[in-house]
Amino acid sequence: MKIFSYMKEYDYEQLVFCQDEQSGLKAIIAIHDTTLGPALGGTRMWTYATEDEAVEDALRLAKGMTYKNAAAGLNLGGGKTVIIGDPKQDKNEELFRAFGRYIQGLNGRYITAEDVGTTVQDMDLIHEETDYVTGISPAFGSSGDPSPVTAYGVYRGMKAAAKEGFGSDSLEGKTVAVQGVGNVAFTLCRHLHEEGANLIVTDINKEAVQRAVEEFGATAVEPDDIYSVDCDIYAPCALGATINDETIPQLKAKVIAGAANNQLKETKHGDTLHEKGIVYTPDYVINAGGVINVADELHGYNKDRAMKRVETIYDNVSRVFEISRRDDIPTYLAADRMAEERIERMRRSRSQFLQNGQHILSRKQNG
Repeated sequence: MKIFSYMKEYDYEQLVFCQDEQSGLKAIIAIHDTTLGPALGGTRMWTYATEDEAVEDALRLAKGMTYKNAAAGLNLGGGKTVIIGDPKQDKNEELFRAFGRYIQGLNGRYITAEDVGTTVQDMDLIHEETDYVTGISPAFGSSGDPSPVTAYGVYRGMKAAAKEGFGSDSLEGKTVAVQGVGNVAFTLCRHLHEEGANLIVTDINKEAVQRAVEEFGATAVEPDDIYSVDCDIYAPCALGATINDETIPQLKAKVIAGAANNQLKETKHGDTLHEKGIVYTPDYVINAGGVINVADELHGYNKDRAMKRVETIYDNVSRVFEISRRDDIPTYLAADRMAEERIERMRRSRSQFLQNGQHILSRKQNG
């Protein structure tokens, strides 16, 4: 992999390689863009087949966080860390504390959080060495389990999508097909049930499905049948790439709005949804409740303030639809454009500020 060529092409700022022989730490911190503020993004621990694969994943995920944070209206840039190792076997206190010292050495340019393969307990160990970490235990002032907040944000975004698709943001009487009934999706189902929506659910975990049936009166279907059910809204809340060549022809939903990451298998599938008139809600806009929540910890966590900020996901989703109509582009491109326009506005503003400052300084020197 030609690292500098890749970084130049996609305008990355910094790539940091961290190793600690005693603990076995091998980590890569990617900082994509800090125009809006310090880079915030989680730490993923995974058994990568090659080092190049790990670098590519860190870079890809960091760029994604730039767009997610910008679209959420946060004053934060995008970054990500990957730690090469088996999260079930290779963890130890020394490893995460060594990693915390590397984060501290970046002097606030990068702030981490938990991600795939890492836990709150791991973040607590990092916190022993640095304050530039979120998602730590509530005892240290953290927000705790982020899934209820993420679910509320998805619920708010779904209401905005319903307004775009049906002319009203009311979900009462609407049939929502929820794929996956994990922690986030279960809480989402509770919000939908309380508003009077009809639920169709599926999951490979039969106990989770049964719980939704019992508590919310949901109808259960087999995993492969969720795409073709008669429904108003399809809510992918499990694995990514469920919107693809095989599933799109089966969909009867007018609206797609769910918590899963990377819902489109390829960008062409976003184009297809646009052509078919299906309202697709870009995942990184609608599922931003978790990052909004942990970002609030940077100011001393206040739940009411965080939840109020999460409510703005409704407005962010609505803005994506406005841009899609304005520019006649698919919503996945509109979301990118919304994030890019915000970053560019701030970049121009800072550039102008610096130019004005230099002009004033020059006048004083020549005065």
